[in-house]
Amino acid sequence: MSRRDELWQVVRSIPTGRVASYGDCGRELIPPVSGLIVGKWMALAPADVPWWRVVARDGRLVVGRRDPRLAAVQRSLLEAEGVPFEGDRVDMEAAQHAF
Repeated sequence: MSRRDELWQVVRSIPTGRVASYGDCGRELIPPVSGLIVGKWMALAPADVPWWRVVARDGRLVVGRRDPRLAAVQRSLLEAEGVPFEGDRVDMEAAQHAF
C-alpha cells in the first residue's frame, strides 16, 4: 500500500460531521508526514475520499488558495453534515475528530 493510500484510509475514517487538520492526518501515518505534505497529497485525492473533512488546524478552509470556489464547495459540504462554523472557520473545538 502506498503512503497516499494510507492517507486516503485515514481521511475516510473521519466521521460525517467531523473534521481533522492536515497535521492530524499526517500524524496518523507511519512514519508521520507533515501537514504540508498531506495538503499536497489531498489535491490528488480520489473521488471517494471526503477531502472536505480536512481543514487547517485553526479551522480555515485553505483549499480556497488553490481555487476560491473549492472553499465554497467545502463549506457547503461541511455545513450539510452539521459542522459548526465561527465566522469563516470551522469550530475546531466542537468538530475536531480525535483519531
